[in-house]
Order: sequence, then structure tokens, then C-alpha cells
Amino acid sequence: MFSFDQIIFKFVILAPPILLALTLHEVAHGLTAYRLGDPTARNAGRLTLNPLKHLDPLGTLIFFIANFGWAKPVPVNPLYFRNVKQGMLLVALAGPATNLVLAVASAIILKVLLAAGVAGNPSIIGAIYPLMQMLAASVWINLVLCVLNLLPIPPLDGSKILAGILPNELASSYMKVERYGFIILLVLLVSGLLSKVILPIVSFANGFLLS
Repeated sequence: MFSFDQIIFKFVILAPPILLALTLHEVAHGLTAYRLGDPTARNAGRLTLNPLKHLDPLGTLIFFIANFGWAKPVPVNPLYFRNVKQGMLLVALAGPATNLVLAVASAIILKVLLAAGVAGNPSIIGAIYPLMQMLAASVWINLVLCVLNLLPIPPLDGSKILAGILPNELASSYMKVERYGFIILLVLLVSGLLSKVILPIVSFANGFLLS
């Protein structure tokens, strides 16, 4: 069992990378849509780094408990795009791509600190240790978000990416599954199948980035 102090410490370490990862993921979607001509996210006040505009309370809470989670989806109106399929594909890719960049950046910063000998300097390590743990957590969290959202299960980003590649009729039929998407994800999560699918990939990528 975790002590109260350990729970608080875990919250302090995990909160910044989780908030940053979820916020930038959603902002990336909205900003990409805006650059493609869709002002919906901007008009809804979602092109902001204020995490309160993006967080889903349940999705954020579950992230602390189960290492999975989600934010409020950014509203997108594909009718503004010149090419609807291509536009939705690019918007969908923006979120996972942002998380991948954040994971790589966090790993690089952590490696720079270690290479600089911070870990072996007692006068510095006490002050910098929480930051190093946040960076390590950021690598894992962003890889989870990247891999999870690339799964081709509606309404995850991967489903929109796949729909952007499939022929129109097949894509239209495929996206009808979206009405059952949350139920599918919930079953996969509760059954443990979701963890079995994504955690080996995340663990490999995490080890690769931090090796």
C-alpha cells in the first residue's frame, strides 16, 4: 500500500507531464484544423494552453489510476477542408505526432542532464531529482497517448487516419463503428486486452528512448 506522502508525491510528479501531454495533443488537433481552414476549435476557445479547457475529469482521473486516459476532443468541422479525407487524416495525425515529439524531447533533456553528471552530484540531485522523474514520466505518458491514439478503433485518432487511407465507401462503412467505439474501448480496457496490446509497444519504445 502507498502511504499518503507517496500518493501526493506521485501526483506531483505525474500531474505536469499528464496535463502538458493531454493539452498539447488537443491543441495540435485544433491548430492543424485551423491551418486547414476550420475555425471551429478557435471559436470554441480550444486553441489555448490552459489545460482546464481540454481536460475531461474522468479521463484525467483514470490516467492517474490506470495509466490510460483522454481529454475532451477538440471540435472539428471537416466541411471547411478542401479535401475532407486528407484534412481529417492530417488533423488526426497531429495529436499522436505531438505526443511522440514530446516523448523524444523529454528523453533528450533527461539524457543531457544525466550526461552532465547531475545524478552523481549530491548538491544538485536533491533539487533536480523531481524534474528528472517528471521527464521520465513524460516519456512514458506521451508514448502511451501516441500508441493508444493510433489504434484503429473509433473514435481514436487511428480510426480517422485509417479512414483517410481507405476508399470512400469502405471508409464510410468503417466509421459507422464509431457509435460503438467507447463500448469497445471499455471492454478492451476492463478485460486487460488494451494493456496487452499497447504496453509491450510502449515498453519497447520507452526502453529505446531512454537507453
